[in-house]
Amino acid sequence: MTATFTIPARFCGPPESGNGGWTSGHLAQLVPTDAAHPAVSVRLRTPPPLDRALQVRTGDDGMVEVLDGELVVASAQPSPALSREGLPAPATFAEAAAVAEHYAGLHDHPFPTCFSCGTEREPGDALCLRPGPLPGREGVHAAAWVPAESTPEIVWAALDCPGAWALGVGGRPMVLGTMTAEVDRLPAVGEEHVVMAWARGSEGRKHWCGTALYAADGTVLAHADATWIAIDPATIRPVTDTVVTDTMRSTP
Repeated sequence: MTATFTIPARFCGPPESGNGGWTSGHLAQLVPTDAAHPAVSVRLRTPPPLDRALQVRTGDDGMVEVLDGELVVASAQPSPALSREGLPAPATFAEAAAVAEHYAGLHDHPFPTCFSCGTEREPGDALCLRPGPLPGREGVHAAAWVPAESTPEIVWAALDCPGAWALGVGGRPMVLGTMTAEVDRLPAVGEEHVVMAWARGSEGRKHWCGTALYAADGTVLAHADATWIAIDPATIRPVTDTVVTDTMRSTP
């Protein structure tokens, strides 16, 4: 193991650990993809620590793992293309901007410092997404977004939290467990985009959603499927060595 992997504190989700989408997107850059496997699937096994050099281990099968000592923090591998069946028609930028006032996080946010959707972050330093429910489209949320920067990690972060809000994270705190994303094209800085998110079901503490990023002309730039795990927000702290919190043991 020679490579290192660091999550700057700017890209937090919960205050002491990495934003799930940004962290997954950062790890995805280390995974080899090809025409048969253009997507990457990431599993977050324990809250990823901030501002700490982690080790990277790559297997012969394309699996890439991030470790904190002997503890596997996250793993990723190539994935076949995601199906585009069931992707919702995009809301317009104006429609997405209009529902921002109904963003549940304005009143009940489990992680207000989150890079993607935190209410205590400032534009330019974070994404400040405000996904709100679309009238007449049950379970579907939309967020207006004008990117100030454009990287694969930023795209994964934009695809991350809107899904949780479509699942009702405000009244049911949860963290990202797995995320599989396919990025066709990076968004243009300074242009209008829309992130769509929709619930796909749940079982026990596991909840499934889909998200997609659209350009102003309706082109799909990226989309993702994700599994979220219901948790107690107070338990989300990075761990070290071989200790794994009970909260994260059931992460898929």
